[in-house]
Amino acid sequence: MKLFLAAALVCQSFAWAQYKLETTGPAPVAADQVAKAGAKIVDAGGKTVAEVWLRTPIPTGAKSDQQAVTLPEVAHGTFMGLIRFAAKYEDRRGQTIKPGTYTMRYSYFPQNGDHQGVAPQRDFLLLTPVEADTDLGKNPTFEQLMEMSRKASGTPHPCVFSFWKEEESFEPGLKLLGEHDWVLYTNAGGIKLGIILVGKAEG
Repeated sequence: MKLFLAAALVCQSFAWAQYKLETTGPAPVAADQVAKAGAKIVDAGGKTVAEVWLRTPIPTGAKSDQQAVTLPEVAHGTFMGLIRFAAKYEDRRGQTIKPGTYTMRYSYFPQNGDHQGVAPQRDFLLLTPVEADTDLGKNPTFEQLMEMSRKASGTPHPCVFSFWKEEESFEPGLKLLGEHDWVLYTNAGGIKLGIILVGKAEG
């Protein structure tokens, strides 16, 4: 039985270890606000999973009084970059995302008891279809951003990806965190970030 379980775990780990990081070209929109080259996540079959272009530099200011966030110096609603999917995809909650290009804006889940255990930190990136997010210089309020992101998810819940500011042992690249989360570690204009691009929250 122990040998069977060990073999199963090895097979599972091998199955999850089928992603690699490549470089992609300029962003399809807002090329003047994001990195000139993006990060491309490719699966074992050579298909592109996602392409990411992060804003550089990310604007910072006075620290907010929000608790359990890793980027208190970044204002809520700040445009953080773009992500493009060539095929249907899923966000951190397992919600379906249609193929296309989306903006990513900074937000955090509310401390209302409904999100306990979803992540060690409250920082999240909320996605909005680019055609529904035309003023990248304006920071929407919390409720405005929730409504914008529901256009990406098609559900009452916004479309989300967990991320954080990385403080320790930073090394750029795509790495497996735990058993099933693939994290893009990258430097966005001097801010070191970790973004879970493949994986779904348990529970």
